[in-house]
Amino acid sequence: MAMKPKSHAHDGNGNASDASGNSSSPSPPPSPRRHASISQCRRRVRSKAQYAQSLKESFGGGILLRRNLRYLLVLPLLYVCGLLMCVVGPFSALVGGPAPPGSVYLSHEMFRRLWRDIQADNSSALELSSVWKYKRRQKEQRPCSNSTAGRRFESSGPGPSGYLIVEANGGLNQQRSAICNAVAVAGLLNAILVIPRFHFHSVWKDPSEFGDIYEEDHFIATLEGYVKVVKKLPEALMESYDYNITDVPTFHVQAWASVSYYLGEVYPVLQKQGVIRIAPFANRLAMNVPPHIQSLRCLTNYEALRFSSPISILAKKLVNRMIEKSSRTGGKYVSIHLRFEEDMVAFSCCVYDGGEAEKVEMDSIREKGWRGKFKQKDRLIQPGPNRINGKCPLSPLEVGMMLRGMGFGNDTSIYLASGKIYQAERHLAPLLKMFPYLYTKESLATANELAPFKGYSSRLAALDYTVCLFSEVFVTTQGGNFPHFLMGHRRFLYGGHAKTIMPDKRKLVVLLQDMGLSWKAFEDEMEEMLNESDRKGVMVPRVKKFNRKTSVYTFPLPECRCIQKSHKNLNNPNSTIFSYQPRSMR
Repeated sequence: MAMKPKSHAHDGNGNASDASGNSSSPSPPPSPRRHASISQCRRRVRSKAQYAQSLKESFGGGILLRRNLRYLLVLPLLYVCGLLMCVVGPFSALVGGPAPPGSVYLSHEMFRRLWRDIQADNSSALELSSVWKYKRRQKEQRPCSNSTAGRRFESSGPGPSGYLIVEANGGLNQQRSAICNAVAVAGLLNAILVIPRFHFHSVWKDPSEFGDIYEEDHFIATLEGYVKVVKKLPEALMESYDYNITDVPTFHVQAWASVSYYLGEVYPVLQKQGVIRIAPFANRLAMNVPPHIQSLRCLTNYEALRFSSPISILAKKLVNRMIEKSSRTGGKYVSIHLRFEEDMVAFSCCVYDGGEAEKVEMDSIREKGWRGKFKQKDRLIQPGPNRINGKCPLSPLEVGMMLRGMGFGNDTSIYLASGKIYQAERHLAPLLKMFPYLYTKESLATANELAPFKGYSSRLAALDYTVCLFSEVFVTTQGGNFPHFLMGHRRFLYGGHAKTIMPDKRKLVVLLQDMGLSWKAFEDEMEEMLNESDRKGVMVPRVKKFNRKTSVYTFPLPECRCIQKSHKNLNNPNSTIFSYQPRSMR
């Protein structure tokens, strides 16, 4: 119930008092005397009241102090109880009560209980051709100007301001973001961009360079007329820095730096030095930039970045093989980006069905990979709250139950995009029971075909990216750059619809812990979840001019609309970032 605000009255001097008579303003003037006996009586009453007040003031401070001390003693106890709830688990578990809904992994028990119903329920399998019912309403747009992306920023001057070197870090799609941002910054500063360098990361451990992942010549040619790109610095400049790029003055740019920051802080240094190096370079440009700079991001992402020939050739084979394997469903298949590698499971601090052996193994992996980070005093390992809040990676079993509940039959072809699955034999077994037509790049390609890619995580991720891009349904399970770029790319290709299933994990974990739930009731909930993904797949965040906060890589429209118009002929290998078009798109 809402509390009513105090009403205030005002005296003739403008002093406010609340309706209860309390006032923080000076007392009003005394009333005139009416009778002597009355006055004396009032004085005696007043003197007793003043005496009582003095006693209260004498002893009240001590009482108040003792009360405050009690509060000070109670607060630490409450704090300790809170820590116990986070570290050990829900407080109800300590006193023998039931665990909060969704806090415990019981999906394996739920699967065993419902397996007969799941096995028998394949009569009304969902048709892949009719999964997506929502369509994006296309609004009438102004004609695209050919010079939009190439228009130079007015303050940049007539000639190039200097050379820009960036060092992209992270995995495949974080590097992709850095490349697009580098082109945008080069356009903003009217700089000549040197082909971005890739930072070797201890997690991805991929020594690949730009030319190993993308076609350099195509990248340079596509951006010609918009941003000048060169493969290396001129000989004279290289000589002045002893042929060592790391000796070039390094500019440390704040994350999500604004256009005004680049023009006010970076541009003068670039003009003076003639060359600058920005490292690291990930998320170093704000999303809200002028339209012609945003267009450079679109042009780079969807036209200039095309996977190198070795990647494209094998990726084309994998896509076509998936189409052939999916003849039962009209050549359409489902792709799943599964984040259930052992390092991901360890980092999430979530608990599955491995018992004490799993705990010991995960502790060992955390210690080996992060060297005491998870043993620090301020680090709380809280699997229950993590699961309730949707932070735990979905297991293969959970993904399978979700898809079967949504109506995908056991004849559906599944492509699994993933690294090495944690205890793959045990965790993939139930998914294979539900979807026997399950494929990976390892099962689709021969050992000889995959040999050149072994040890190169970004090149392997590029293969997964391509097969997922052309699937009828894409399922994301954990977030990250990979699904965000894919959803945006799919929106770009498929008329504004991401065709992506985004599970409501907070809801899902509660359902998978409810041992009284019937398979029919679970199906109803999953059907609703699929409909919600369908609806959200066509949603576009409200975009205000120069005030975009969402990622243009995830929501490319409407800014990338003009670039999209160049994809009129999808059979033209130069019309997409790939050097081919799979049969499903012809």
